[in-house]
Amino acid sequence: MWKEFKEFVMHGNLLDMAIGIILGVAFGAIITSLVNDIIMPPIGLLLGSVNFSNLFVSLNGSTYPSLDAAKAAGAPTINYGVFINTLINFLIIAFVLFLIIRAINQMRRKQEISATPTTKECPYCHTQIPIPATRCPHCTSQLE
Repeated sequence: MWKEFKEFVMHGNLLDMAIGIILGVAFGAIITSLVNDIIMPPIGLLLGSVNFSNLFVSLNGSTYPSLDAAKAAGAPTINYGVFINTLINFLIIAFVLFLIIRAINQMRRKQEISATPTTKECPYCHTQIPIPATRCPHCTSQLE
C-alpha cells in the first residue's frame, strides 16, 4: 500500500498539477494586488474618491464609517465593494488564462500542420514522392 501511495504521489502529472496550483495561487495574489492597489484607486478617484473595499450595506440599520468598523462592532453587512474587487480579479485572471490557452492552441495547430506528411511511398519502387503525384518520377509507374 505504501508503494502504491508513493507511486501515486510521485507520478509526473500529480507533481505538475501541484506546481500549477502553487503558481496559480501566487498569480492570484499578484492579480489581487494589481486590482486592489493599481486598478481600483484610479477608478475610485474618477467616481468621486470612492474606496470600493469600503462599499457595504449594514443590515442592522446602523451607520458605520468603514467596513472594518462595522466588522469590529459585529454588524451583519453585505460587502458589495469587496465583491466588485473579487469580480474584477476573476475577469482579469480569466482573460489572462484565455490568452495563454489561445497561444498554446495556436502552437499545437502549427505543430499539427508541420507534422502533416508531404510525401508518400511509391508502392512499386518504394521511393518517396509528393502526395499529389499521379505518376512516380523514379519508376514512372501510374499511381492511384
